[in-house]
Amino acid sequence: MRLLKAAPVASVVALGAAVCLLALAPLGWWLGWWHYGFGVYRLFPASGALAILAAALSLATLALGRSKLGPAALAMLALSLVAGAGLAYGPLHYGYARRNLPPINDISTDTANRPAFQAVLAARAAESIDRTDTPEPKLSRLQSAGYPDLAPIRTALPPDGALIEALAIAQAMPGWTIVAVDAEAGRIEASQRSRWFGFTDDIVIRVAADAQGSRIDMRSASRNGTRDYGVNAARIRAYMEALKRRIG
Repeated sequence: MRLLKAAPVASVVALGAAVCLLALAPLGWWLGWWHYGFGVYRLFPASGALAILAAALSLATLALGRSKLGPAALAMLALSLVAGAGLAYGPLHYGYARRNLPPINDISTDTANRPAFQAVLAARAAESIDRTDTPEPKLSRLQSAGYPDLAPIRTALPPDGALIEALAIAQAMPGWTIVAVDAEAGRIEASQRSRWFGFTDDIVIRVAADAQGSRIDMRSASRNGTRDYGVNAARIRAYMEALKRRIG
């Protein structure tokens, strides 16, 4: 009975520790206390483990002794169960991505001739101290195996018209910052920062003439680390799908 009464408090304590680690993971990096890798690969998973512990303890206690607990204890357990399950999603998702997605950070719809960065090169160089770029042809081979669905868009629009449509969608993408537009070269460059750790990824969209009218390619690449956990591929899919809906 004593253990049953202690379980709600223990679950809330585990949940509180999970929240603290989740907040400290990026905060310590921003304040210069540790390398971001410590937050990503140590504190973030530890937060997930504690969140799972809080949720599991709450679920087990509710299943075994719900009738013996008062309203306050039941409320604590319900909070720990719901919040713990929610907090565990992020670390579990990234753990799954780490095991199942290719360890690369540069994704393009054209692996034979990746659209080139221009305006963001200085910013990328300034943050590239710990970035590891996978060399070709390994990069393209890993991308083809992990993201075989990524492909350019071909449209009957002339290049100047296609660039206008491509820019309109880029400007509407949540979180994107347009860095440069070169109409003569048919190139749009942008960047996006992640919400939690504040990592920056760079984007380049290339519009070129082809036999059908225009071909639109996109590249999205990280400034930090060795892998992107599928973020760049997901960004390309979201943009290309939005563009397809716009131009038909």
